[in-house]
Amino acid sequence: MRRVRTVLLASALVAVLSACTPTPATPPPVEAGGEDRPVVAFYGDSYTRGTGASSPDLRWSTIICTDRGWTEINRSENGLGFVNRRDRMGAGLDDIPAQIIADDPDIVFVTMGLNDNFSYDAAADRIRATIDRDLTRLDTELPDARIIVVEPFWYTAERPASVDVIIGWVRDAAARIDADWIPGASRWLDGHYAGSPEDWIAADGLHPNDAGYAEFATRMDAALRALDPPL
Repeated sequence: MRRVRTVLLASALVAVLSACTPTPATPPPVEAGGEDRPVVAFYGDSYTRGTGASSPDLRWSTIICTDRGWTEINRSENGLGFVNRRDRMGAGLDDIPAQIIADDPDIVFVTMGLNDNFSYDAAADRIRATIDRDLTRLDTELPDARIIVVEPFWYTAERPASVDVIIGWVRDAAARIDADWIPGASRWLDGHYAGSPEDWIAADGLHPNDAGYAEFATRMDAALRALDPPL
């Protein structure tokens, strides 16, 4: 698998869609004395930004970072896709991969693709090309980082054909750069969509609520522990 920094390996052993108006993500400051903590950057959409959670502390990314002693830099944005909304995100948000490269993280999570389903009919070729370009760029510019690519999330029982097509493109691009791949995430809300007897969806009807993000964290934790080497 990918190269892992010495600090990451040591820490691992010790710690063994939205159409909302995007607003800039503010990464948390590195805590004093936290220089030896792995820095983990997240490139995703509202499902990784934590939209719908009652507190940022309850989004899945923050739960897994807190549990592992990682320093989180969450650069996820509402409505963002590999193509969707990307040219309308505003100055400073139109090239999030560049921001992540500048962060020089030890680990990068890529959790993108859900929102590209809304651009698929008009931009399928561009979506596929941008997936390859973004992952290749992260791989090239961050040669010491471990890249974790997550199967794009999905949010309704109805699955347009584009969902599985985009999943395939992301999976194939991850394989080309020898990234870790987390499968099955598009099904993590199965049986718990909006309107289900036991739904895990916030009041907006689109995003996970606290229970949903807690379940995402549980499943992500299990998937990370199953990697080789585990995280």
